Amino acid sequence: MSGPLRLVEDEGGSERTMQLRTLPLKRRRPALPTQPEPEEQLDLSADPLDELAERLHDICADAVHPYEIAAFLESDGLSDEQAALLYGRPDSFTLAEELFEKVERRYPGPSSEFANPWRADPWRCVVRGLVFALPGLGYLLGANLFAATRMRFGLPSGMLALSVATLVSWGFNQALAHRSYRWLGRLRRREAAICLALGAPLGALVASAAAYVVGGPLGALFFAAGQSLYLGAATVLLVLGREKFLLLALVPASVGAGVVLAADVPQVVRTVVLLVSLVLAVGLAARELLFCIRGGEKESVELKLPIRQEVPHLLFGLACGTLTLIAGLGETIHQAVQTGAAHGAKATPTGPAMIALTLSLGLAEWLLFRYRAMAVAALRTSHTSGQFTRRTGGILLGCLFIYLTTVAALDAATTVLWPGAPALGVPQLGAMLLLGGSLWLALLLNAFGFSWSTALICLAAAGAESAGLLTGADPIVLQLIGCGAAALLLTAIAGPALGRTTQHR
Repeated sequence: MSGPLRLVEDEGGSERTMQLRTLPLKRRRPALPTQPEPEEQLDLSADPLDELAERLHDICADAVHPYEIAAFLESDGLSDEQAALLYGRPDSFTLAEELFEKVERRYPGPSSEFANPWRADPWRCVVRGLVFALPGLGYLLGANLFAATRMRFGLPSGMLALSVATLVSWGFNQALAHRSYRWLGRLRRREAAICLALGAPLGALVASAAAYVVGGPLGALFFAAGQSLYLGAATVLLVLGREKFLLLALVPASVGAGVVLAADVPQVVRTVVLLVSLVLAVGLAARELLFCIRGGEKESVELKLPIRQEVPHLLFGLACGTLTLIAGLGETIHQAVQTGAAHGAKATPTGPAMIALTLSLGLAEWLLFRYRAMAVAALRTSHTSGQFTRRTGGILLGCLFIYLTTVAALDAATTVLWPGAPALGVPQLGAMLLLGGSLWLALLLNAFGFSWSTALICLAAAGAESAGLLTGADPIVLQLIGCGAAALLLTAIAGPALGRTTQHR
């Protein structure tokens, strides 16, 4: 517009007008390129949240809850006012929730370098199952020590004292083992050994005194005292991880029981074999305790563990012992209550069932480790809390199914091998499986710290079965009701409680 305007004649006529002359195309100035829109030029998103989601993609993809993203935003200095000003959201929590929904979850899978802390040696569990079951052979060697001519509740005189001593030992040693494991969990093996060195003899003394108070033949009372000493020594060796030493101590009794089944052996020889196994167990336990106490260094920081935490484990041991004794001797006591305590009872098919149950304890322990290992793996691979709950529920039911199936198979095998043993009927088998399932669920919950709940449930079932048995009720019906109710309650607790991620940290 700085140059003069050219006046050209109008082609339509002679009248002169003023107009702009258009230049030819080849002489025109090249057109400038079209300017992009501001949004397209700066590559801006319509919603500033998209840019934030891209910038925090890794954090949002690995988050398991919006609160995790909100915590990061707040730590990064984003306030609610800034969230409203920059992103149009009322606060940082709303912003975090939208980021959590916008970014797809991306959880890392289990690493090959990850070492699961709950791995268990299956052969060690097999050995522990054997040392749980083999002591039962000692009753074959000591059967003649009980006066079969005098009966109490349908049992030979002295069996009641032995049963009471067994209950006391189970309860006391359960609490003692838990306290010792608490010391071991704090990496104080010396203190654990001191605890066992003081507690094991005390438990044997208390159990022997209980048997003496109940009374019976002198031979039966000595047998109860020896059993109490053995259970104390076995607790020491099992807690300190010396199952093979205990298996070695049981070799004489196991061989002697096999000989007794094949030939008639004098009672003196039987007693000597029992004493050899007892001396071996006590000697090996004492050796291990001395090694731990002398070899360990005394900690500079003194630590005290409250003893009240062992009370539920004491009650749990008493309850488990009562339920097991009712399963083994309930039919005999029931017949004695019905016909009079002075009469004996006919043979019952509970012997193979009890052997199957004790042999399965090794598998039960392995399945406890297996459940925890699989739960930790599920925790690392689950994308949501609901998915984790479903996975742990399936793992729980799978482990329980494997255990109960194995118990039934072991019962079938021992029934075939047991001379003249009748097979379990459906009600008896159901009662045994309910007992095994209840004990396994209780042990699992105990491992997660639900000691009072399991103790009270099992104690209520044991008390109800005992009361019903003494009033003449059918023991099989009592076990179906008592153990069935306990199994239902324990399952109802285990499902939701163990489905929480915080239980598996």
